[in-house]
Amino acid sequence: MALLEISAAELLAWRRLQLAEGGRAVDFDWLLDLGGGLRWSDLQQLYLDPRRSVLLERSLDQLEMIWKQHLDHHIPLQHLIGYCPWRDFELEVSAVALIPRQETELLVDFALQALVRKPFGRWADLGTGSGALAVALARALPVWRGHAVDCSIEALALAKRNLQRLAPHALWQLHQGSWWEPLRPWWGEFSLVLVNPPYIPEVVMAQLEPVVRDHEPHLALYGGADGLVATRQIIAGAMQALEPGGWLFLEHHHDQSDAVLALMRQQGLENVDYKSDLLGVRRFAIARHPDYQDSLNHGSSALGCS
Repeated sequence: MALLEISAAELLAWRRLQLAEGGRAVDFDWLLDLGGGLRWSDLQQLYLDPRRSVLLERSLDQLEMIWKQHLDHHIPLQHLIGYCPWRDFELEVSAVALIPRQETELLVDFALQALVRKPFGRWADLGTGSGALAVALARALPVWRGHAVDCSIEALALAKRNLQRLAPHALWQLHQGSWWEPLRPWWGEFSLVLVNPPYIPEVVMAQLEPVVRDHEPHLALYGGADGLVATRQIIAGAMQALEPGGWLFLEHHHDQSDAVLALMRQQGLENVDYKSDLLGVRRFAIARHPDYQDSLNHGSSALGCS
């Protein structure tokens, strides 16, 4: 890749001009970082020593064109660049799947903390999208057997590319279908299941920022009238799909914690609890299958396609 050398003074003046056209400075600096190869910490150093020069991975014209597309059409910068940093890797992203959010990284952290002294098991990522959760689990648990599920063929193709590139030696499979249904052959065997389902309530959908509402798949966002349609289906199937003692970790909307925890208790799950995101918002629900076999007495009707 050819690098463009530019003085700090020229770059900072150009940056001011671009921001005068609109947009947020934090987004523009993200573009400089991921699109131009100029890390945020290095950008800050330019203010201290404007006589320095820097190397960019794209020309100013190329970066300006990307920024203009973002401003004019509200296209996510991640889509325009084609990838997104997440945890300790960079995911390929596109409009076929939800852009992974920073707070969802915590879902992986909480899950791995629950697996102390468990050397082997079977995990699943339901509604995998870009494969973010699946990649994280495959890299952290390379000898476990993993399963990533999505109803979108296009999303599964994206997840496959990410898994092949970022976790090529781990044991994983991809399945097309709705929630638990494609995993029927392994019901009762899952030690760990992570889900970031569509949970945006109907009244909130129209209020989303255009960059989300107009460019990210509604299939991955819309959760029905109360935002809990998919969540109910997932929780209803957990008792039969999880192994005794198996864990379910689920992300939800900022105001759904009490409702989700109640659904988990109603299904007979135990160790029901919540976890908060970095802002202290109750964002995640956790539950465990009772650690005895005779609890596996729920019918299979709840595990079908949506």
